[in-house]
Amino acid sequence: MAPVQGTTPGRGIVPGGGTAPGMTMDAPGIAAWAGGLPARAGGTRVLAIEGRSGAGKSTLATVLAAGRDLPVVRMDDLYPGWDGLLGGIDALVEWVLRPLSLGRPARWRRYDWAAGKYAEWREEPRTGALLVEGVGCGARSAAPFLSGLIWVEAPDDVRRSRALTRDGDLYLPHWTRWADQEERFYAADDVRGRADLTIVTG
Repeated sequence: MAPVQGTTPGRGIVPGGGTAPGMTMDAPGIAAWAGGLPARAGGTRVLAIEGRSGAGKSTLATVLAAGRDLPVVRMDDLYPGWDGLLGGIDALVEWVLRPLSLGRPARWRRYDWAAGKYAEWREEPRTGALLVEGVGCGARSAAPFLSGLIWVEAPDDVRRSRALTRDGDLYLPHWTRWADQEERFYAADDVRGRADLTIVTG
């Protein structure tokens, strides 16, 4: 994987604008940083990868998980439909994070976007590390359970192009509808300002 660039190329950015000494912004560098974080959800280190639609969250999570046997929970599986950003956050906390903190497996229902309803239950046994990616996974209600929070961003035109290329006709009618929810959520909850690392992908 080519290095993922931070706001200073090739370097991690931490709150206050400082740099993370010696850190490289490729997948091994990020994984090494995350591996040193304390577990806050029972014995599980949960790394949240947050940012607006099309920023590159899913790609980063996939690259970090590859070859490391890291399970990934995706917020797209938790939102109860196109108006469900806040509902997805509640599901993340109640189905995934809180059970882990109590020493139980994470167990959640996958939302079937084609059918417009929740489908089967899925379960992730307790593990030493978990990746969570998607809009809302860095919410304040999730923060007590998170070991680290990465904010991923890209210019608006890049994000829109990526998202519509990826999801095509399914997403196009709902782009503005979802973007409005993002605006309200981020106005109320400064996730970017609380992030441990900011990564610019485009």
